[in-house]
Amino acid sequence: MADKFLLPKKAERIIVLQRIELASLLIKKLRKFFGRYIFSNFITKFFLNSDEIAAKYYRTMSDEFLTIKKYLNENDNLFLSIGSGIGGLEVIINKHLKNRSFFFIERNYISKKVKYGWGGMVNDEAYNNFELQKLFLEMNEMNEKKIYLIDYDKDEFPDTKFDVITSLFSLDYHYDFNLYAEYLKKVCKPKTKIIFDTIRADYFKKVFKNVEVIGSDIDTIHKSKRIVCSDFIN
Repeated sequence: MADKFLLPKKAERIIVLQRIELASLLIKKLRKFFGRYIFSNFITKFFLNSDEIAAKYYRTMSDEFLTIKKYLNENDNLFLSIGSGIGGLEVIINKHLKNRSFFFIERNYISKKVKYGWGGMVNDEAYNNFELQKLFLEMNEMNEKKIYLIDYDKDEFPDTKFDVITSLFSLDYHYDFNLYAEYLKKVCKPKTKIIFDTIRADYFKKVFKNVEVIGSDIDTIHKSKRIVCSDFIN
C-alpha cells in the first residue's frame, strides 16, 4: 500500500459518490450536464477509472490523517467513526496504530435521489455498501476481528466507551450534531476525543469544556472548521 488503496470491484463508485472531488474533470462535467440522478445511477457505474480513484482517495485520506495525527496516541484503542464512508481514514489510522478496534456507524444503501436537510426534514442521503466496505478494509490490512459495522437504520448502537470518535464532513456538516448528542454522552469518557467538521465551531464551546480548532476549509461554500472536542459540559 505504497501510494494507493486496494479497491474491490465497484468500490470506486461508492468512493466517488461519497467524495465527488475525487472524480476527473470530465466526470464532474457529466454530473453537471446530466444531473445527479443519472450521474449516481448510470455514469458512476461505467465511466470511472479504478486505479485513478484508488490513488486519489489514498492521497486525500493521508492528508486528512495528518490533520488529526497529533491528537492520536498509543493509548487510543477503541475508535468510533460516524459517516466515514468506506473507511479510508481508518485504514490510514490502522497503518500507524496497529491492532485497534474500529466501529463504524453508517447507512447501508445507495440513495436513488439526493435529499439533504436538518430540523423537520429527514436526511435519507447515503452512499455505502457494507459488503464492499468490509472487503475494502480487509484488503487494506485491517483485522476482520477488529471491524464492527453498525447499520444506522437497523442495528443497536454500541455502548462501548470510546477513546476517539471521528466524523469528518458528516456530523454537524450534513447531519445535525444533536441527532447523536445524547448517544455520544453515553459512550464518551472525559478524555474521549471527538473530531468533526462544523460551520458553527463557536457553538460547541457551550457543549464541551475543551474545544480546539485544528483546521479550516475556506474553499467551499460551507466555510467549515475542523474541531477536536472533549468532556461534555452537561
